[in-house]
Amino acid sequence: MGVAISELIERENLDLDILDSRKIGFDSYNIIYQFLSSIRSYDGTPLMDSRGNVTSHLTGLLYRTTNLIEKGIKPVFVFDGKPNKLKEKTQKERSRIRTEATEKHEKAIKEGNLEEAKKFGSRALKLTPPMVEDAKTLLRLMGLPVIEAPQDGEAQLSYMNSKNDIYACASQDYDCLLFGVPLLFRNVTVSGKRKVPGRDYYIEVKPEKIELRKALGALEIDRRKLVWLGILIGTDFNDKFPHIGPKTAIRLVKKHDSFEDIIKDTKHEPDFDYRKIEKIFMEPMKTDAYTIEFGEPDKDKILEFLCDKHDFSKERVGNTIDKLTEKMNEKGSQQDLSKWF
Repeated sequence: MGVAISELIERENLDLDILDSRKIGFDSYNIIYQFLSSIRSYDGTPLMDSRGNVTSHLTGLLYRTTNLIEKGIKPVFVFDGKPNKLKEKTQKERSRIRTEATEKHEKAIKEGNLEEAKKFGSRALKLTPPMVEDAKTLLRLMGLPVIEAPQDGEAQLSYMNSKNDIYACASQDYDCLLFGVPLLFRNVTVSGKRKVPGRDYYIEVKPEKIELRKALGALEIDRRKLVWLGILIGTDFNDKFPHIGPKTAIRLVKKHDSFEDIIKDTKHEPDFDYRKIEKIFMEPMKTDAYTIEFGEPDKDKILEFLCDKHDFSKERVGNTIDKLTEKMNEKGSQQDLSKWF
């Protein structure tokens, strides 16, 4: 998901321990997809309760979010609203890929090929409306802010970051930069060793930060040209220009001062209106109708929701909520919880 500009963007290592008492906005759909992809059984099947409901995302939201809070991070979760119509083609293509991956995953399981099953299982990701509602329910029970974006969550996060309502945005997607997020954190919830697909070795995944101002300075372009670059290599709203990769795209946007001239140079007439794509990123839909408030975890309701409804371990969930509550109250029981955050 997102625009493929990783090889062009400068980034720095990020020490999560320096984020004590910082509000970090999380691209919720992006984070949940990470959990669905990484928290799976040995054959690639997601974790499920006894009724067949997927629980991988709830596992990640509870335990990994608690780990971040123990470091002093104050997570704010922003969810996508109704998608732009221009995303329909991308969504259909992703659905097709998921369907194919699901078929290959099931076939690999039947054949006993666990490596193939695990590979295709992680690609057969499907986030359903009930799963999203479950995620919101758990986060609210944990006392964490849940904000609904009018459209793209990355756009809302970028707006909140620009207003200094949050310190940074946490997402794997570089789209946030096109939307203008001043400070982007990646690998916040997925750090550690990760197996390289199709290879028999692992790489170290570390948290990293990207400052938009520095990234644009290194590329010697402004944000509008970064959006043009994204349009050339493909976004969620448009197909890429043929035979153009990131290096060619950066050369083109630095050479020209209008997208019309870029079109002439590439000799490719796109079947979409680039102005509409540009406007999505430069003038995105956002809202001021949000509040960032934290509360104390409701242990009893969390136990009921996760253990009674989704078969989680009562002992493990209870211990986790105790740690979460202890962290929130560590600066003194006389202090209001909201002041800790």
